[in-house]
Amino acid sequence: MDKWIELVKAKMSELKVTQEVLADRLGMSQGGVGHWLNKRRQPSIEDMNRVLRALGMEFLEVAMVIREPVVLLDDEVSLTHKYNPYFRYPVSGWREPARLHEGELPEYGKPRFELTDYHAQGKAFWLVVVGDAMTAPTGISIAEGMMILVDPAIVPEPGKLVIAQWPDSPEATFRKLIEEGGQRYLVPLNPTYPKALYTEECRILGVVVQATARF
Repeated sequence: MDKWIELVKAKMSELKVTQEVLADRLGMSQGGVGHWLNKRRQPSIEDMNRVLRALGMEFLEVAMVIREPVVLLDDEVSLTHKYNPYFRYPVSGWREPARLHEGELPEYGKPRFELTDYHAQGKAFWLVVVGDAMTAPTGISIAEGMMILVDPAIVPEPGKLVIAQWPDSPEATFRKLIEEGGQRYLVPLNPTYPKALYTEECRILGVVVQATARF
């Protein structure tokens, strides 16, 4: 929210657009715009993107993000986040994660990249969620169409959301890794799907560190 306000105010100053002018473009009152810019009210994600478009910044969009908190280990990482907060990673299909896990780009077509402020420890890549196996009735829920960022360098501990691939399957799968009675399982967040026993034959390609829904 603070970054959005800072960006909007800077663009308004650059374009010499007043709150009254911006409100007119949005079809609302100047007081409503003022409440947003002074943090008295929280605009919806849709309204935040309307403001960006009204100021000619259609190339940007605000998105909802679900992710693990970033732990800053030293001054170097802190400076990286401060001065270069956006990183781009390739978007993979579900048949390609194994190659991206090794640092290769998609074999065919022009690679697509997406930005994020997450600084990956490994050769991270994006996947677009397919199906509703990770859509939960309560708690964390990753719906179909959301983009998930996978970091292969994160240790796949129980409780993490992971991308795994079985040797007899051409496609990777998205599940939660849990441990019960000394045995590990790959479990969907949707309780209508069955859990699978995790064995050494199954390869974990990375841990999901961020999930983003676009509006």
